[in-house]
Amino acid sequence: MTWFTFLVDNLLCRCLGISITVWFTLLFFCTIVPAVLGVSFGMRRLYMATLLKIFEWATLRMEMGAKEKNQELYKPYSNIIAKEPSSSLLQEFQELRGSASCLSSEPEFELADIFYFCRRGMETIVDDDVTKRFSAQELQNWNLLTRSNNNFRHISLRLTVLWGLGVLIRYGVLLPLRVTLAVTGISLLLVLTFLVAFLPNRELRSYLSEKVHLMCYRICVRALTAIITYHNRENKPQNGGICVANHTTPIDVIILANDGCYSLVGQVHGGLMGMIQRAMVRSSPHIWFERSEVKDRHLVAKRLGDHVADKTKQPILIFPEGTCINNTSVMMFKKGSFEIGCTVYPVAIKYDPRFGDAFWNSSKFGMVNYLLRMMSSWAIVCSVWYLPPMNREEGEDAVQFANRVKAAIAAQGGLVDLIWDGGLKRAKVKDAFKEEQQKLYSKVLVESDKRSCGANICASPF
Repeated sequence: MTWFTFLVDNLLCRCLGISITVWFTLLFFCTIVPAVLGVSFGMRRLYMATLLKIFEWATLRMEMGAKEKNQELYKPYSNIIAKEPSSSLLQEFQELRGSASCLSSEPEFELADIFYFCRRGMETIVDDDVTKRFSAQELQNWNLLTRSNNNFRHISLRLTVLWGLGVLIRYGVLLPLRVTLAVTGISLLLVLTFLVAFLPNRELRSYLSEKVHLMCYRICVRALTAIITYHNRENKPQNGGICVANHTTPIDVIILANDGCYSLVGQVHGGLMGMIQRAMVRSSPHIWFERSEVKDRHLVAKRLGDHVADKTKQPILIFPEGTCINNTSVMMFKKGSFEIGCTVYPVAIKYDPRFGDAFWNSSKFGMVNYLLRMMSSWAIVCSVWYLPPMNREEGEDAVQFANRVKAAIAAQGGLVDLIWDGGLKRAKVKDAFKEEQQKLYSKVLVESDKRSCGANICASPF
């Protein structure tokens, strides 16, 4: 009996050893080597096409199940209220007041004006254009993820089996593989940047640092099974400029750095993030600020200006929104990065939510929880558009320039261009916005009075 137990233990050890060897061999030749060489075997594209066919079949089965029960599938609505075509504020108030308001000789408040503000307020509450940008985008079809299923009552036995198989694949195969790749990429970044920093030759150090960063970012991209399509690469950011992009998730940095190196701007952190920052800045000119320096606008502008003045340094990557938006819109750009007076390279990033929700709702999920959700999704699929470089025009201030760049990014990415500040995610509406509406209403009263006076003069026989 002892010899039999010994043989079984020996066989299990050999099988385990062979499995580990095969695992790391496949990992090395199918992932790390292509990342180093910057090539792709097309397996992720094939994987994406297969997933799309499975999603279509699952949606078809759910539609058939709903039809058998004489029910309709849940469909998210983009517009809950059919809003009337917008006319001038003065015309709307005249319609509410009626012709009797023309007889008033002085600008005054009328009770009928309340209905305008009530209607606008109810429209905003029901179909809010701002706060819904801080929650995950709803899907038209089910992508076999529990968190995106709004039609669970129509799931058949086949779909349940398919969903269970998907859970096993995502958590049993993809998640361990992705965690291994992420640990590999971060470890290589820490070790290799530490070694490159000791090279005395500046040009060689800069060249090797760029290659190390590209290799490690490409490994991290594969850790998310990210499938990225880059458009208009002739417009890629150049040294001495600033790259600005819409912001959906912290992995936006990896998505862009997978195609070229950037100098990052951010606040100094502790822990693992702090270790990564210190390792990166040893071999590459990134810009990290202490907590006390972040609010010093003049210091920030000076350091950014000094960086872009050196044409040998990589372009700076900045997300002017200052917070993550759910990739359905672009919100107000902070003007700081547009005051420096250098060339701005706009970039539009658009994620495909069918394979996984890339949006980071920081008020709901911590960083670890968010990364776990990313690595347990099917994939991260996105498109990146490099827009032509832009410069401030004569007589254009920083705010106008920022709005022009934002509008270009929104148009290219198919996003809604909003004027609201992304800081509304955590802060209340500023009093300035309320005062602006009050001034607008006062202006309407004055214009209404002028028109009524003009009408009375024209009607006078003298």
